[in-house]
Amino acid sequence: MHGGSGRRAAFFDLDKTVIARSSTLAFSRSFYKGGLLTRRGVLRSAYAQLSYVMGSADSDQVERMRAYLTRLVAGWDVALVKSLVAETLHELIDPIVYAEAAALIASHRAAGRDVVVVSASGAEVVRPIGDLLGAAHVVATEMVVEQGRYTGEIATYVYGEAKAAAVRRLAEQEGYDLARSYAYSDSVTDLPMLEAVGHPSVVNPDRGLRREAVARGWPVLVFTRPVRLRDRSPAQRSLLAALVVAAVTAVAVWWASSRRVHPVPA
Repeated sequence: MHGGSGRRAAFFDLDKTVIARSSTLAFSRSFYKGGLLTRRGVLRSAYAQLSYVMGSADSDQVERMRAYLTRLVAGWDVALVKSLVAETLHELIDPIVYAEAAALIASHRAAGRDVVVVSASGAEVVRPIGDLLGAAHVVATEMVVEQGRYTGEIATYVYGEAKAAAVRRLAEQEGYDLARSYAYSDSVTDLPMLEAVGHPSVVNPDRGLRREAVARGWPVLVFTRPVRLRDRSPAQRSLLAALVVAAVTAVAVWWASSRRVHPVPA
């Protein structure tokens, strides 16, 4: 954990950390209407979405779904994908952004920290969502494109240790001091990214990440309120931001106190 100029950033995983669903699968119906997906593909995506939301998909299932999706998009027109995402972004993503996450992002920006969305989902999906959230940077999986179409191969897969490496590269480029920066995620696969910063927090964590958070004394946040961004008044946003900051502080203090009284065995 080191940086150059002392600038700080807040790195956010996307799916189930900032939004309540898988960002890629959220657009499956739009891709069907645009002629990119078959009815069978929509049904398979819906099943994957249900497993993901219910938390029943393990890392092997997620990896199989990633492989399926990369094969699925082979031959897709990249311009059409971008157009469909832009047309349905507010309809599909706006209502599933956690209000708590939106307020936390706003509080980081107000404190002068750059917000960075870091996701294993495809860049054509993640970049518009990052813009919607006011992120300074987006780091996402990049697919190989030839003659305006996806080949089905992956150029850069932002997952696991590769996600942490991407965070470190961006920190070097932008002069972020990772020891003074923040990171948030729901998945134990993002443990390397969380370890890369001085202020990690877990959000709606899976079982493995919750266990790590307890052992390390990291704050555990629970986001439960997807609320359409434009439906929240400025007063509500300010109040929620204050509540989120207070909650994070309270959890951190509680864990610190707990660990002093009941240290976790080595």
